Amino acid sequence: MELVGHSDADVLLHAVTDALLGAAALGDIGEMFPDTDPANRGRSSIEMLAAARDAVTAAGWQIGNVDCIVFAERPKLQPHKQAIRRVLAETLGLAIDQVGLQAKTGEGVGEVGREEVVAAQCVALLESIVRQDSIQGSGFRVQECGQTPNLKPRTQNPEP
Repeated sequence: MELVGHSDADVLLHAVTDALLGAAALGDIGEMFPDTDPANRGRSSIEMLAAARDAVTAAGWQIGNVDCIVFAERPKLQPHKQAIRRVLAETLGLAIDQVGLQAKTGEGVGEVGREEVVAAQCVALLESIVRQDSIQGSGFRVQECGQTPNLKPRTQNPEP
């Protein structure tokens, strides 16, 4: 099966890119890299993912984790899953245990099962980055907290 697309047609990286942009409310891959722009023809999906990562970070978000599913009858992804997770982790600046990857087949049913398509889904968890410089002058007051007092556990009443 040959994948066809405007860029390099890496469906997994496109799904991760869309998940990041969507979670940060920054649009989608088609808005960031329109297929009407000749510069995007054959563009590397890793390059697009890195740009999305940078846009998400610039918008004040930190990637917590990603969890992805690739739907393909073949090639079988099991022998390649660790390498794929490693590339995603390196590109996103995550530890490998922050990248989930599952591979599903169509069991001969539907477009995936008939090997007409390869599809991917991804969800991303983003955490807000609070920056001192973005808070100054915004009406918020930043105060450092001291040590938490030593709390003692409640004693239970002994049973009679």
